[in-house]
This record gives sequence, structure tokens and C-alpha cells, in this order.
Amino acid sequence: MKLSRFAAVALLACSCSAWAQSSVTLYGVVDASIEYVNNVGVVPNAANGFNGGQAHDVVRMNSGGLSGSRWGIRGVEDLGNGTQAVFVLENGFNGDTGTMQQSGRLFGRQAFVGLKSARYGQLSLGRQYTSLFDGIVNFVPAYFATQYEPITLFTGANFREDNTIKYSGTYGAFTGIAHYSFGTGVALPQVAAAGLALGGNGEIPGQARRDSAYGASLAYAGGSVWAVIAYDQFNPTMGTATSVSSGTFRKATAALSYSLPWGRVMGGYRWGQNKNPAGATIGRDDFFWVGGIYQVTPAFSLTLEYDYDRVKNVFGNTNVSNPWQVNLIADYNFSKRTDMYLSAAYAKNAGLMFDSAAIAYANSVALGNSYVLANGKSSMLGVSVGLRHKF
Repeated sequence: MKLSRFAAVALLACSCSAWAQSSVTLYGVVDASIEYVNNVGVVPNAANGFNGGQAHDVVRMNSGGLSGSRWGIRGVEDLGNGTQAVFVLENGFNGDTGTMQQSGRLFGRQAFVGLKSARYGQLSLGRQYTSLFDGIVNFVPAYFATQYEPITLFTGANFREDNTIKYSGTYGAFTGIAHYSFGTGVALPQVAAAGLALGGNGEIPGQARRDSAYGASLAYAGGSVWAVIAYDQFNPTMGTATSVSSGTFRKATAALSYSLPWGRVMGGYRWGQNKNPAGATIGRDDFFWVGGIYQVTPAFSLTLEYDYDRVKNVFGNTNVSNPWQVNLIADYNFSKRTDMYLSAAYAKNAGLMFDSAAIAYANSVALGNSYVLANGKSSMLGVSVGLRHKF
């Protein structure tokens, strides 16, 4: 009798295992660096009269040079017939202080649950990257490295969005992504006398457009040649406590990448236009980038990227000097998990990462380290040496 009961339990366990295979993985990155930057000012705001202040040189420790420090949990459960339940919870933290990033969110980098089909693609709900970000990341030489990459100017400060439903699917050489956010959760302070605070919590009853966003991308990866097109729209809250409405921020991009025996070369173009609730243009630019990755040895690589922004309008000012930046990364891998790097960048007519009023100094606000160009200065140099470990 005891043997029969044991056999029944064992059979039940085996049948459950065959019904649903599941796994949970803990992963992460710790990236820390020592950095030197010159001509650094302070973030303009109403309290300091929107004044960038005097120039200073800075030597500091940073978290995140090539990768934002993070830890996360990802899981998958096999539901049968090629369908899986998936989830990701990813926390961003400052490795130099141990504090949380992304405005103190516990899982500020990603937090979503979804269903994935080998045939039909993946549908997910939660805090996620935009379609433009996911579509374009493999077409940027520095892969949106945390330090010095002008990601906010490129993709918008809303490259991660709360309350998002997202679809992605790969069909042969093509990958399509589309998303819609009911409220992005992006909020930026007023940083210029002519500007306004942007964004908010979204999902306001009777005001579905406020802080909503959507976009799509289509990428082709066939042999040596890759190509992508993408579109993103963000409708941020703009105005005062007595008069609040939403603006319209649009971006569209196209890029190419070509593989060579020694690495890859890539480049592209991004069109951008920001309008206030009345329909007046408060931002208009054309952003270009080009560069490549040279794999010197299996363990050592060099990355070079040039970025240029043709500015046509910033809060009604149509006479703005066009910023440009050169970024160089030398990366040496001690192993598959640990590497050391040297990252250097020089920016003209803006702070590093193109930090300026055009993007509401979003990089400095988010990172807690100023890349604001001080009064009377037109260039900024940054050099960083860092160590990264992946687990």
C-alpha cells in the first residue's frame, strides 16, 4: 500500500513537470568608474534664476559607464503548444552609493508580465522600453552606453514608460515592435524661463491623452546588412495648475548597419518635433550619428561614435548653435563576465550627452551628476576609467 501511494505521488509529480516547465533567473551588472569632467555648471531652475553658474572641473566616482548598474529577476513558464508566460523585474541602482535610480522606483528599469508564442510573438504589460529604443539600440555604436551617449536627445526622456502594453514579433529577417502607454510616468522640471514643466503621472480620468505615448519599429537583419525604421510619440502634460493640457512630441528615425570582418559600421538619422498644447513648435531638430566597432582582438574592442544635432528651434529660439560630440570607448575583457574600459568624449555647444535646455537637462536630473555647460563655456571634455562585472 505504501509503495502504491509513493508511485502515485511520483506519477503526479512527473505529470506536473511535463505540464509546466518553469525557471527563474537572477542576473545583474555592477559598473563603477572614476571620471574627470571640465566646464561643469549647475542645473538651471527657478530657484537659481535659470542660471548655469560658474565653470568647475570635477573628479568623481560614478555608477554606470558602459552599463547602468542593475539587478533583476526574469522568469518563464511553459504553458504548452509553444506558449510561455514570462516576466521581468529589473532594478537600477547606484553602485557608488547603493541608492536606487529611476526616481526611487524599486523596479525602475523594467517591470512587466506577458505571454510569448514561438509563432505569434510576445505581448507584455508593465513598465517597458519604447519601440523606438528597442528597434534602434543595435544601430548605435556605443549601444546607448550610460556615460556620454546622447540617449535622451536621441530617443526622448520617455525611452522607458509606465503603464505600457507592447507587442514584439520576429518573422524571418524582420522584427516588428509596437507599444502604447496609458501614462508614461515621465516628469521633467522647468529648466528655462521660456519653458514649462513637462509630464506627470498620466492615467487621469477624462483626460486619456495626457502623458500617453505610442510608437512602432520595423527592423531587418539579413546577413551583413541591417536596417531599421521607427516612430515615437509622447503627449506630455504641459501648463500650470490653472491651465493644464498636453503637448505633442514626435520622433522618427532610420538607420543602417553593415558588418565587416573586423566589426561593424553604422549610422542614421532622427527627425524630431515638439509642439505645445496650442500647436506652436517649441522644439525642432535633425539628429545624425555615424561610427563603428573595431574588434582588435577577441578580448579588446574600440568604439568610435560621432553625433551631430542640427537645431532649428528651442522654446522659440531659432538661432541656436548646433551641438556635436565625439565619443571613444576602449574595452578590454578579462573574462566573459568582467571587463575594464576607458571612455572619453568631447562635446561642443552643449554639455556631454548633449545635455541642454532642449532636453530639459534630463541627463543631469536623472543621473544626479551635472553635465550642464557652465556660463560662458562652449565645450566639455569627459574621461572615465571603469570596471564592469556581469552576473
